[in-house]
Formats: sequence, structure tokens, C-alpha cells
Amino acid sequence: MNNIYGFGILLLTLTTSYVGAEPIGKIQTEKAHKLKLPPCRACKIFVDSFHKGMERTAKFKFEGGDAAWEEKNLGSYANSEVRFVEVQEKLCSEVVEGKDQCYQLIEEYEETLEAWWKDKQKEEPDLAKYICIDKFKVCCPEKHFGKDCTPCQGYPDQICNKNGKCKGSGTRKGNGKCLCDAGYSGDYCDSCADGFYESYKDENKILCSPCHPSCDGKCSKEGPTGCKSCKNGYLSSKDRGCTDVNECLMGHKCNPTQFCVNSAGSYSCLDCHPSCVGCSGDSPEECIECAPGYRKMDTICVDENEEARKQQISFARYLTYFGLCVSTCIILQKNVSIAAVLGVCVGIYITLAEYFAFSSDFPKDDLKEQLSDKLKQAFGTQ
Repeated sequence: MNNIYGFGILLLTLTTSYVGAEPIGKIQTEKAHKLKLPPCRACKIFVDSFHKGMERTAKFKFEGGDAAWEEKNLGSYANSEVRFVEVQEKLCSEVVEGKDQCYQLIEEYEETLEAWWKDKQKEEPDLAKYICIDKFKVCCPEKHFGKDCTPCQGYPDQICNKNGKCKGSGTRKGNGKCLCDAGYSGDYCDSCADGFYESYKDENKILCSPCHPSCDGKCSKEGPTGCKSCKNGYLSSKDRGCTDVNECLMGHKCNPTQFCVNSAGSYSCLDCHPSCVGCSGDSPEECIECAPGYRKMDTICVDENEEARKQQISFARYLTYFGLCVSTCIILQKNVSIAAVLGVCVGIYITLAEYFAFSSDFPKDDLKEQLSDKLKQAFGTQ
């Protein structure tokens, strides 16, 4: 009874904790709804939501049964007040980021939006321009910035020499300075940044390409010969520019159980095979000395216990072969034909067994099948 009572308390506690805890996804969604967006972005989201409402109602029509009468007396549904109301009913409902702010804009923009719907659609088809730029002045046209919508440097076709973006473009904020793309620098993105060189230039365009990896920041052309200075791990050569230093040949030592591997501008230490104490590579053939429990056999460090076990297995195998041969000769010494057949079978068995014993890729089950087939063939020729 006490166990049941205790289990009930535990279950009640877990249930209460689960019910009281809000799912993480719901919390994140609510935070996104309450997010305060910049005025221009919020206005564009509002307009985008209105356009989605127009797409949703594009194939709608009046609910009455006499379409001709409705078109004649009520006008086209496409520009009707009924459609405008249906669009407004779900306005901002699909918005995630800044949803609360979008709902606030409905009340703020309502009269202007209704005036556009009734009288300005044909005259001002671009709703974002009409609402966000012309009427409420929270945005600027593209490639313009600031409270007066000043054209960006290089407007219209050479903004930041086509190598960057104008800060504040499309909004009533920003100072119009260039935010350069990777590899470019300068007030107008008209020069190459550190780590890049000028690979092409004409009166309208400059192209900057990355320096060779061996260069320490600055270069004048492509390749290691274009470096003005070399990174650590490289040496400067008159003919070849910055060349890699082989640290493994320069006295850089690894732990006794590791070997050195050179790489571009650096090196790394990798573990030797477990059979090695010191090595030049990761295989047992590249050991300098064998680890305890291993010994040198030809050029390979082998496990002493494993080799002893292999020798025992080999001895037992050869002894079995010898016993088969002797048994065949003794038991069947009076019948030469049967002895010959069994002798062939024993010979086939020994040949296949030795062949497959040294073939590590051959499955044991296939060995049994091969032996069985060969013995059947031998007896079949009797």
C-alpha cells in the first residue's frame, strides 16, 4: 500500500510539473511575436501580409447567387469593400517576428490603407512605396538612406564600386558609408584589403583575389612569389618565393610513441602502431624498435604470444596431415585402388586447407563447402 501511495505521489508531481511548464517552442514563438522591429522592416512585413491576403482572396466572389446582378449593382469583387474587409480579417495572422507590432500598425495605417484601396490602386500600384515611403516615411527607395533619402555614393550603378553595400540603404537610418565585401577596403571599397591583391582593374571595376596561403597578410600578385613576407612555417626564397619548411627535418621531435608528419606551414605528431617504440610511420613495418611483448620478424614487429599460438596451431595441423597419410597407408595397404582414391582426397584436403589457412579474406564456411565439393568429385571418379 505504501509503495502504491508513493507511486501515486510521484506521478502527481510529474504531471503537475509537466502541465505547469510551457513548451520551449511556445515560449520562443511568443518572444518572436513581441519582438520590436525597425520601422521600415515592420512596415514591409505589414505590406507583405496585405499582399498575401490579396492572393488568398484572388479567386473569391460575392456570396449571392446572381453573379451578373452583383457585378452590375455592386461592382467588381476584385476592388470591392467586401474583399477589402476579408483581407483585413486575417491581416498579420501569419506573421511570426513582430506580430504584435504588425497588429498595432493595422490601426495606425487603416485610413491610409482604405484610401489606397478605394482611389489609389491604379495610380499607385506599389503599396510598399505608397505606405512605407511616401505616406509614413519610414523607408527610403533602394540605394537611398537617411531621413532625407539621400542617394548612396555611386548611385545608381556604381554603389561602393560594386564591391560593397551602402549603410542604411532603403531605410531612414544609416550614414551611407560603404560596408565592403570580403577582400575590399577603403571609404568606397576601391582598394584591396590585407590578404588580397589587385588581380584586375579598369575605370569602373577593381577585382581583388586572395593571396597565397604562405603569405603573411600582404602580397602583390598570385602564388608564393607574390608574398611581401612569409608566414611562420615558410622560408623566403628568391626564385620560389615562400616555401614550406619541413619541420620534421628541422629537429622538431614528437613523443617516443609518435611520428612526425609535415604539413603546409606546420607539422603534426601521429601515434605509432601499438607494436612500436619509435617509428617512421603508422604500420608495424615502420617501427624503429619493438614494444615489450613484440619481437622483430623480418621487417615487422609481431606479437610474441600470437606467434607462439600460430606455431602451435601449425604444428598441430602438420601433425594431423601426417596422421592422415599414415592412417591411409596402414588401413588400406591391401587395396591399392581405394588407397589411391583416399590418398587423392587427403592430398586435396591438405592443399585446400593450407591455401585457405593463408587466405585471410576467404570465409570459413566457403572453405567447408570447397572441401566438400572436392571430396565428392574425388569419390565420384572411383
